[in-house]
Amino acid sequence: MTCALAGLAASLLAQNGFAQAADFPVIRKARPVTAIDWSGFYVGGHAGFGGGRSAATLFDPAPASGRHVFGGLIGGIQAGYNVRLPSGLLLGAEADVSFPNAIESNSFISKLATARSGITHQWDFIGTARARFGYAAGPWLAYATGGLAFTGDRYLNDLPSGDQEKKLDARFGWVAGAGIEYAFAPYWSARLEYLHYQFEGASVQFPSAAQYAATMNFQSIRVGLNRRLGGSVIGTGPTAEPPAGLESDRWEVHGQTVYLGQGYPSFRAPYSGPNSLSPAAQYQATWSNALFLNARVWDGGEVYYNPELLQGFGLSDTVGVAGFPSGEAQKSNFPYPRYNTSRLFVRQTFGFGGEQEDLATDPGQIAGKADISRLTLQAGKMAVIDLFDGNVYAKDTRTDFMNWSLWAPGAFDYAADRLGLTYGVTAELNQKQWALRGGYFLMNSQSNADSFDTQVFRRGEYVLELETRFSLFGQPGRLRSLGWLNSAFMGSYREALNDPANLDISRTRMGRIKYGYAFNVEQAVTDDIGLFGRWSWNDGKTEIMAFTDIDASLSLGASIKGTRWGRPEDTIGLGGAINALSRDHRDFIAAGGLSVLIGDGRLNYRRERILETYYAFALNRWVTLTADYQFITNPGYNADRGPVHVFSGRLRGEF
Repeated sequence: MTCALAGLAASLLAQNGFAQAADFPVIRKARPVTAIDWSGFYVGGHAGFGGGRSAATLFDPAPASGRHVFGGLIGGIQAGYNVRLPSGLLLGAEADVSFPNAIESNSFISKLATARSGITHQWDFIGTARARFGYAAGPWLAYATGGLAFTGDRYLNDLPSGDQEKKLDARFGWVAGAGIEYAFAPYWSARLEYLHYQFEGASVQFPSAAQYAATMNFQSIRVGLNRRLGGSVIGTGPTAEPPAGLESDRWEVHGQTVYLGQGYPSFRAPYSGPNSLSPAAQYQATWSNALFLNARVWDGGEVYYNPELLQGFGLSDTVGVAGFPSGEAQKSNFPYPRYNTSRLFVRQTFGFGGEQEDLATDPGQIAGKADISRLTLQAGKMAVIDLFDGNVYAKDTRTDFMNWSLWAPGAFDYAADRLGLTYGVTAELNQKQWALRGGYFLMNSQSNADSFDTQVFRRGEYVLELETRFSLFGQPGRLRSLGWLNSAFMGSYREALNDPANLDISRTRMGRIKYGYAFNVEQAVTDDIGLFGRWSWNDGKTEIMAFTDIDASLSLGASIKGTRWGRPEDTIGLGGAINALSRDHRDFIAAGGLSVLIGDGRLNYRRERILETYYAFALNRWVTLTADYQFITNPGYNADRGPVHVFSGRLRGEF
């Protein structure tokens, strides 16, 4: 993955193009520039590889020691200020913070165990505050850097009793390194940087009397992207030669940050199980920050890279309701931000000539003209529902409906890791009145896992969708008909029930087939009012692998723009969903079985019913504030629990 990031950065340096997203100015012609003004404030992000070594000792009371090597992908943010002198010398100051990726084991510094203790030492973040000294010549900058380093450590002690002791601490040290940076557009630059960190020793004592001590060093090599704030472009003139990289129709950068808080008052629940929604009142929040770096690298060829920082928790650790109230909770359960390469894929489009259409800019599409009759191929890391089951009114949990049953077909067990992503290849044939798309994706190795089954084509998910476009009473509409088949290492509900004394579905896992379908319709009523509906179903015989515990789902809703009351950028949404389980699935849960999201230990089965309404208030063209309410009846299909009133607030900023 680090090689892929470095390759993307090298492509960025080599290409002649860039476009800013949303309503920012778009440069369509190369500006004649002889030099870049490096002076001023800048902000940016970075991703790469980081790791190090640790020597640790556990006294409990006898000592146990070990040396450990750790590492993985990292990502983070930086900000700084530069002053470029007339001689070309550059003086600067920069602060940055990096985070481990979403794979939990990559944050482990060391693990030690004795008969009385089991210590896990993790890092939550690593940051610096440092000076930069360099020389800038035209669009190029080479520099050395050094200063203060700090890190946040987490120490967990698992006791034989089943209890856990936790300590949080911070350590300081020094950092030194060097880098090279290239200004590929007047206000944008890319960099490659190496840093070495050395930290002071850690010493922690737990209430159980266990003592832990450790040393640590760390190294990182990372690719970064910076945006200069304000300032000017110097050296312009009609005869000046432009540096490469100013044709903005070949590049786009989008960004967004989304804070989503949810809570509910206490509700009736005579009993609870391991996967129950807690009946006590609670509030939880998630926070995601994403960049979308899109490049047109050759004729018809595009590269898309989407790094994200993810933080927060879903209600009850994202269990207890099949139609879960927050789609952002798929990317949660992190106390500090975690880096994730959410999308990294190549797209190739072959136009067949004839009539063309304008493709609008968005995080998953570079703006431009394209033949309506075209074939598009895509390969890499992506989300299945990025390409399948589109719906203009109910699709994106960051902009419209939040409930899993409303922004996606609930019974579509689409291939995904725990963050909703997978690897695959797709093909789409587009015509004016219809589109046919298909794809193959890797399935996770077992239910709700982060690893994938790499028995390509023998195991995996196959998806086929036909989209038809029509007009009803002069307003556009679309119908999408989707079928899917999963070949995966799955357990059987019925076989697990054959041994009720040991109700463990993992003991029944073997290569099995699961299949289903979904119908998705959207219809504009006026320019400001739209309707949508989905019906989805799966065979319900084998365990859910990736999405949620729904075997049949019907959802309907409407979306209304605020033009009538003078708020054309505002949106009101109203939708409802009914979810159901198959006979085998409900019998398994009623017997005390646990599935991906549900399992109360008992079950008084009723269909799960959900009503959601929201108002999205556009504060300006970049920031939207949304108030959302969900009424959930029979959470987890259990009539003995609830109903639940979920109140949500969502703040979204984008560029």
